[in-house]
Amino acid sequence: MSFYVVVGAGPVGRETARRLGEEGHDVVLTSRSVGSNALPNVRTIRADATDAAELSRVCRGADAIFMCAMATYHRWPTDFFPIIDGTVRATEAVGAKLIVLGNLYGYGENADRPLRSDMSLDPTSKKGTARTIMWQRAVRASVPAIEVRSSDYLGHGAISYFSLVALPSIIEGKPTAFIGDLDATHAWAFTKDVASTLVAASRYTGEWGRAFHVPSQYASPRELIRKTAAMLGHETPETRSYSVPEMEALGMHELVEMRYLFESPLLVDSSDAETLLGVKASSLEEMIADTLRDHL
Repeated sequence: MSFYVVVGAGPVGRETARRLGEEGHDVVLTSRSVGSNALPNVRTIRADATDAAELSRVCRGADAIFMCAMATYHRWPTDFFPIIDGTVRATEAVGAKLIVLGNLYGYGENADRPLRSDMSLDPTSKKGTARTIMWQRAVRASVPAIEVRSSDYLGHGAISYFSLVALPSIIEGKPTAFIGDLDATHAWAFTKDVASTLVAASRYTGEWGRAFHVPSQYASPRELIRKTAAMLGHETPETRSYSVPEMEALGMHELVEMRYLFESPLLVDSSDAETLLGVKASSLEEMIADTLRDHL
């Protein structure tokens, strides 16, 4: 059995720790505010990822470190860099492998579709630039690194545009608004599938210094809203798209920058993860049911 450290105790970090622990590995789940847990073989230790020396002590003897920590969304361009830098230095100090949880922002608005994991990163947003720089710093480390890139989350406890903007109204049976083209096909990633991909990537025996895409399911926002309402036993709500002025007036400034992700089809090629890592996407119905776990 191996020793793993998962940095970041959000839905993906906890699920990653759970899977590793259930396999019988010794696992530490760490963040600045991590609480207790009842996961088998998983210990929780409070640590600040920006403090490389502190994190190194937690990680001593680790075979691999999973960087699943998040920064506050509007502070990505400032707060994410100390997190990745501290994690990279700690990983180098203990000689572990590094698996980074990333997303698709780095490809930018002008990338061809479907997005492939071997595409060059060409960000067109501040957040995409931050993610690109993070991966550049990770891949330049003296230890092997892989990035697992995910589309927008579905799943219990997931924080995403869908869960923040549309889901509360759907649950209440009220008219629902979302962003972008409501009929554009969009890739959705299940938090449990993200964790499966992270764990599988940690065992990849090919050449590291590369990325994998999390296998996703596809639905337009309108279709996802309809299916979510149906699972709750509700009629399909009246649905519309926010205009940019409305978004600005409502304080959705951070969403305006990333609106392009929903203005045209977002297609993701995950064939390499499916073939090389043996992971596949759960059904969309399972993703929705888990997202609604507390409401069914």
